Amino acid sequence: MQRKFSLVAAALALVGASAFAQSQGVSKTEITLGSIQDLSGPLAGFGKQVRLGMMLRVDEANEQGGVNGRKLRLQVEDSGYDPRKAVLAAQKLVNQDKIFAMVGHIGTAQNMAAMPVQFQKNVINFFPVTAAREMYDPFHRLKYSFAATYYDQMRQAVPMLVKEKNAKKVCSMYQDDEFGLEVFKGAEEGLKSIGMTFAEVTTYKRGATDFASQMQKLASSQCDFVVMGTIIRETIGGIATARRLGFNPTFLGSSAAYTDLIHKLGGPAMNGLYAAMQVQHPYLDEASQPIRFWANKYKTKFNEDPTVFSVYGYNAVDAFIRAATKAGANLSTDSFIKAMDTMVIPADIFGSAEMTFGPQKRLGSNASRLSQIQDGRWKVVSPYFASK
Repeated sequence: MQRKFSLVAAALALVGASAFAQSQGVSKTEITLGSIQDLSGPLAGFGKQVRLGMMLRVDEANEQGGVNGRKLRLQVEDSGYDPRKAVLAAQKLVNQDKIFAMVGHIGTAQNMAAMPVQFQKNVINFFPVTAAREMYDPFHRLKYSFAATYYDQMRQAVPMLVKEKNAKKVCSMYQDDEFGLEVFKGAEEGLKSIGMTFAEVTTYKRGATDFASQMQKLASSQCDFVVMGTIIRETIGGIATARRLGFNPTFLGSSAAYTDLIHKLGGPAMNGLYAAMQVQHPYLDEASQPIRFWANKYKTKFNEDPTVFSVYGYNAVDAFIRAATKAGANLSTDSFIKAMDTMVIPADIFGSAEMTFGPQKRLGSNASRLSQIQDGRWKVVSPYFASK
């Protein structure tokens, strides 16, 4: 009896150890990934593009046999760009769909609201589509971010462009939330480095559509340079309002304003806008043959033109595949993290900077560069500058 009891106890211990080691979302044949996008709110344009980019890379991988023999399954939920809905979406993905990792979740406040739900169940937050510092700082073993932060983008770009333009009165309009504040603080620190401060500052609430009072305030202050902590419609609405007022300063946005929707929806009034960026826009007639080939493949599959946000989604899944492949057949959260600890992701066809990760390094790259809308399309106008 004693021997039988010992054997049963040993068997139960092995089962327990196996269950403990196995991460949710990984079966013999499948890896389940989750993503939260804005498919119905103010960033629905971005959210759709990220989702399609992710789907393209998932389909490519599955057509080639998956990752170490496992097919990828992508579950996407809509947050409507509302942090409260993001929490509900995360709860569904983590607790019902049993995802292995959250990939490409869009939005700063939305990620911050959802991460505690994920971390409680040991679910990785991988390459969120936001450049907020909170995506990697403070350090957490389950956080991985891919791009220079809004803070660092502005801290480097603002003084460089202010000096180039010989601007005298620098002002700002930003969204009154975590995202907008990151842009503003980075710009403020950048101005401080060249002995300047903001001459005027104005804000707006998330979802606002009328920017007349804000632009009148900046115009009255005779600002000749405006830092925009804005996304799509706020960038378009703000600049279009300024043009109608005869107010034409240099406008600079973060990578959140770097999208073809700005010039497609805003028209000629958007010419001259600068934005920090990493990824070259994938125009269908781009001179680079690899970009042109990729863009036309996307167009053929989804019957619409790709954008930089399509690339963000595509690259997020691609990076996940690289790490999961490196982790080997026994994929778990721990083996994935171990693989990421020595991961180097080389520069790609879109001009992204090389990314490196380590045991205490959860931001792939802090380098960014500038693009400007010229004649209705984005043109890269600066080399990379990295935060010191």
